[in-house]
Amino acid sequence: MSTVLAALADTAIAQNSPVSAALDASLSGAVERKDVPGVVALITDRERVLYQSAFGVADVATGRSLTTDALFRIASMTKPITSLALMQLVEQGRLGLDDPAEKYLPELAGLKVFESFDAATGAYQLRPASRPATARHFLTHTSGLAYPFTSATWRDFKPRAGETYPFGGPLLFDPGERWYYSTSTDVVGRLVEVVSGQKLEDYFRQHIFAPLKMDDTSYNVPEAKGPRLVAQQQRAGECMDGAIELQKPQPGLTIASPIGGGGLASTASDYGRFVRMLLNGGVLDGVRILKAETVTLMGQNHIGTISVPALKSALPRSADFTFIADGRDKWGLGFLITADQIPGRRSPGSLSWGGINNTFFWVDPTRGIAGVIMMQYLPFADSKALGVYDAFERGAYQLVEAAR
Repeated sequence: MSTVLAALADTAIAQNSPVSAALDASLSGAVERKDVPGVVALITDRERVLYQSAFGVADVATGRSLTTDALFRIASMTKPITSLALMQLVEQGRLGLDDPAEKYLPELAGLKVFESFDAATGAYQLRPASRPATARHFLTHTSGLAYPFTSATWRDFKPRAGETYPFGGPLLFDPGERWYYSTSTDVVGRLVEVVSGQKLEDYFRQHIFAPLKMDDTSYNVPEAKGPRLVAQQQRAGECMDGAIELQKPQPGLTIASPIGGGGLASTASDYGRFVRMLLNGGVLDGVRILKAETVTLMGQNHIGTISVPALKSALPRSADFTFIADGRDKWGLGFLITADQIPGRRSPGSLSWGGINNTFFWVDPTRGIAGVIMMQYLPFADSKALGVYDAFERGAYQLVEAAR
């Protein structure tokens, strides 16, 4: 039996309930209102998939139906996988969390920090970083790196002739001083490659995807699976607040140089296996890929008194990070950690993140459930996508309560 058919069989009991029907109505209603073009959603507990459904279209131009085995470009949902890969190597004693990353990546030696940046002229002054950035800094986005869509300084920065920055630009602050969403996980990916001696795709396949039977997850999508890939789409208009349209040109099936911070294609079923492994403390179907204590460590606060701010977007490809509890949420080794208990939603201590095309997941160790919801359009954190995500999460907890 295929992975998809097995998953569908597992969901049969839970999906024949009135709560499941209400969840179906909520998701299909969002498609019918044209809030989102299509959505695939999955709920799992520690033992089995409780719910999986697909609604809408995979391509707004052709009207191709979206199915539960659709392949999505999961972008930054790659980051937890990359982080777990590095933790496998930490677990083996091949590097330490507080090792300076430059020990393995010499290009990180002598990092510079912005002392000033003039937005009007682009003039800038740099100074040496006060301390080397460690593996832990890169796992927690406290390295000082940024993204052009999270930082106006990085967006507008033009390096002087002869200056090169291997991961995008000078640091915004000294390592360990603040949290800032960034290319840090690209550094984590390079650490995996250098320490393991394998390319990311090969490492992931051997040590994560094959053991977990995540057979549909890869950077490079085989041509035979191309028809299952959801089209890249976006809201029309300069502020991306219009109808959903196709992005042009569409990206190809292959990625020349895979990076740790994004790029994987996957299905809700495959990512559901990944989050179910986390719920089970690093083991799935009798196959262990990480020690339980390492999974626990990844889910703990690793930024101390620093908090995660709800960042303002610097580019239209993303909306503001309104899904973060501004100044209260924390960060572990690869995950956002929820601080607040909101009635009907995940428990404090839950782990989560998403991808720029509006794919999201959460893992709630306290309640023993996890959810995956995949859409495929820009801008990230679109208010209507977040509305669908919120309704799905509330429906997930109603389903679990009804099942128990």
